[in-house]
Amino acid sequence: MADINLKEVTLIIGVVAACYWNSLFCGFVFDDVSAILDNKDLHPSTPLKTLFQNDFWGTPMSEERSHKSYRPLTVLTFRLNYLFSELKPMSYHLLNMIFHAVVSVIFLKVCKLFLDNWSSVIASLLFAVHPVHTEAVTGVVGRAELLSSIFFLAAFLSYTKSKGPDNSIVWTPIALTVFLVAVATLCKEQGITVVGICCVYEVFIAQGYTLPLLCTTAGQFLRGKGSIPFSMLQTLIKLIVLMFSTLLLVVIRVQVIQSQLPVFTRFDNPAAVSPTPTRQLTFNYLLPVNAWLLLNPSELCCDWTMGTIPLIESFLDIRNLATFIFFCFLGALGVFGLRYPGNSSKTVLMALCLMALPFIPASNLFFPVGFVVAERVLYVPSMGFCILVAHGWQKISNKSVFKKLSWVCLSMVILTHALKTLHRNWDWESEYTLFMSALKVNKNNAKLWNNVGHALENEKNFERALKYFLQATHVQPDDIGAHMNVGRTYKNLNRTKAAEESYMMAKSLMPQIIPGKKYAARIAPNHLNVYINLANLIRANESRLEEADQLYRQAISMRPDFKQAYISRGELLLKMNKPVKAKEAYLKALELDRNNADLWYNLAIVHIELKEPNEALKNFNHALELNPKHKLALFNSAILMQESGEVKLRPEARKRLLSYVNEEPLDANGYFNLGMLAMDDKKDTEAEMWMKKAIKLQADFRSALFNLALLYSQTAKELMALPILEELLRYYPDHIKGLILKGDILMNQKKDILGAKKCFEKILEMDPSNVQGKHNLCVVYFEEKDLLKAERCLVETLALAPHEEYIQRHLNIVRDKISSSSFVEQPVFPAGKTSGIEGDKIPTENEKEIKSKPRPIQVIKTSDNKSQSKSNKQLGKNTDKETPHKTTKEIKEIEKKRVAALKRLEEIERILNGE
Repeated sequence: MADINLKEVTLIIGVVAACYWNSLFCGFVFDDVSAILDNKDLHPSTPLKTLFQNDFWGTPMSEERSHKSYRPLTVLTFRLNYLFSELKPMSYHLLNMIFHAVVSVIFLKVCKLFLDNWSSVIASLLFAVHPVHTEAVTGVVGRAELLSSIFFLAAFLSYTKSKGPDNSIVWTPIALTVFLVAVATLCKEQGITVVGICCVYEVFIAQGYTLPLLCTTAGQFLRGKGSIPFSMLQTLIKLIVLMFSTLLLVVIRVQVIQSQLPVFTRFDNPAAVSPTPTRQLTFNYLLPVNAWLLLNPSELCCDWTMGTIPLIESFLDIRNLATFIFFCFLGALGVFGLRYPGNSSKTVLMALCLMALPFIPASNLFFPVGFVVAERVLYVPSMGFCILVAHGWQKISNKSVFKKLSWVCLSMVILTHALKTLHRNWDWESEYTLFMSALKVNKNNAKLWNNVGHALENEKNFERALKYFLQATHVQPDDIGAHMNVGRTYKNLNRTKAAEESYMMAKSLMPQIIPGKKYAARIAPNHLNVYINLANLIRANESRLEEADQLYRQAISMRPDFKQAYISRGELLLKMNKPVKAKEAYLKALELDRNNADLWYNLAIVHIELKEPNEALKNFNHALELNPKHKLALFNSAILMQESGEVKLRPEARKRLLSYVNEEPLDANGYFNLGMLAMDDKKDTEAEMWMKKAIKLQADFRSALFNLALLYSQTAKELMALPILEELLRYYPDHIKGLILKGDILMNQKKDILGAKKCFEKILEMDPSNVQGKHNLCVVYFEEKDLLKAERCLVETLALAPHEEYIQRHLNIVRDKISSSSFVEQPVFPAGKTSGIEGDKIPTENEKEIKSKPRPIQVIKTSDNKSQSKSNKQLGKNTDKETPHKTTKEIKEIEKKRVAALKRLEEIERILNGE
């Protein structure tokens, strides 16, 4: 084996960079969304051990919906990307490009085991530029192929050094091989197939056996005419070690997936659920289809599921001829490689092994997979193909008559492949470009029509999305997901009746109950979302809540482990004012998933409905233990602590609100509630800062404006309060508390009796029975020395509130002044004493206006799902409402202010009576 040199490495890296530089400008598309954008395992807040408990998509391996693809080391590299650049696609694509260059360089080293220098470089270049690799390199999830290939090739290279002098065994390379095989398998499952390649290499390359020689030796041994040669015994020992190690890895892998194969629908792989001989004929035909993609990668498609390749249902189907020719050609190469000695046959044999063995897990021949054809699984098999092509070129170019022609043809192939790869990368720029390019190749795949619709839907282009979803239902009328997509789009277009009809159509396509057959095993969990979506649609009608509940219960009866149904039902039961039953639903969901922070959060909501704030706080805390950055739990638990009135809880409430505003820096509610907390703690400067931040983010923030004005009023900065109140009343002219506070400041600070009068009159225009506004207007009349009008006003006010003792006393004072002949000579109110009566008659003017002290809103909202979308979580926002009920603490504060106001009233009475 010749060593690779710097020029060769530079050439290969340069070619890779030239072919894939434009992939750096592509986004996250197709499977990247689930593996990257929706995968919580990438977040630093997720414990590292979780990577080894979940599948490639972040789903626990124990769940039936898990894909069972166990690739923790690949996910770890995604997590490292996230650590450095979070969700910026460029870094992910750059690392993929680097890994592809590394694979190409290592592959060059492997090629030199079987080919001469020039042929090895050619094979490596062809591998580097082959267009079929764009899915593995430009698609971020293809990193599993790249990483696995690095360790796959490294394991093979390590094993080639296990033969020592005199055919002795060198154990260190073997131990390293076993380790690298395990690492390759943790990157992707096909990594384990390198063991088979090592075995073939050991027998036919390292030991130089041919199939006839092996048969002869075995025959002699069985007839007792000879013993097993020492070299063969050495070989058997090495093979036993390799096979035992492989068996151990397989057992561990089976334990990891908990002896369960993933559940796929007939739409993912139609042949897998077809009867004999359709299944066998179709699966065998897929082999030449994959081989054709390697030979002629002119038409590439990101998704080959559903009706892309029609089933072969008869032996008379012309496509069976392609299968026959393929197996004949493969068989001829196999016979040549196994039967004849020599370097050429060894090269062909190893090329066939690289093509066939790594492809076995994806071949559907031993167990079904979730796709018909997938270009990325051809990444390793293409190595064998490239070796075959380079070897064939070497044979042709050695003949002088074909030498120039062979070079021209080879140059054209490499150039056209490189240009095709460069062009193909742009298809992966966005989901829309990717799926539209796929539709050019194949229009019989409903999933592609659906995916274009999803891409348009994400852009809020619902009208165009609807056309693609409807086309999907025409291409595949029994596609439940397509009808669900149509229903969701109709709902987004506010065409409720049409949406319900589409959901009902999807529901009618669900598998029917068959006696003696387990229903749950025959239905895809995401298809059950049709019940959720339909229930969510009809529950908007208050008269159909029971009907919606029936749908949730039907989904649960079909799959008792359908967590989302319990969550959605709990939400509905809260709406139906049945918190006890809602609690039962959430507890059942928690039995299925105790590590779901959203479920603990929702259970806290139920306890708030049940007037159990302590239990609610416990559940909020549990949610935060699982997810310290759970925004709604941070916000609403802080509000709950604040409302409790317990001083000792305020520091923790402040800490959580600070965490919340750190997560949601553009939400004015967080700053407002920090301001309210500061007002409770008498930290006026801090409260002013937070209120101003809230107003800066939301200029018409009703309660923040009022409370900032109130804060200025309470801290003897009344004149600073006036412009704030003007701003408040500009947005909310009917804000009664704002009008009362403005009138108070105008009368007591600005001495603007007329301005105050306008404020109080406006209040009475909006609410003639408002006691505070009416009483304040009486004081204005008193200030204007119109005692008769003040008397009439107070009589009317007393009729509105006959139990308010202070109104009667004020009326008595006015009547005394009317009957006294000295009332003209004496000032009605000594300077600065007007606020005495004002304070008494407006006991609530110094309260805080609480903006929604919000009752928390549920996190988990069940929205219409795309065929494979996840639950949509929305952030609950406060609504600007007056608090319907006052807390005990607030009532006590009001009473204190009343007592103080009464004392001031007594002083005024003594002054008026000349005491």
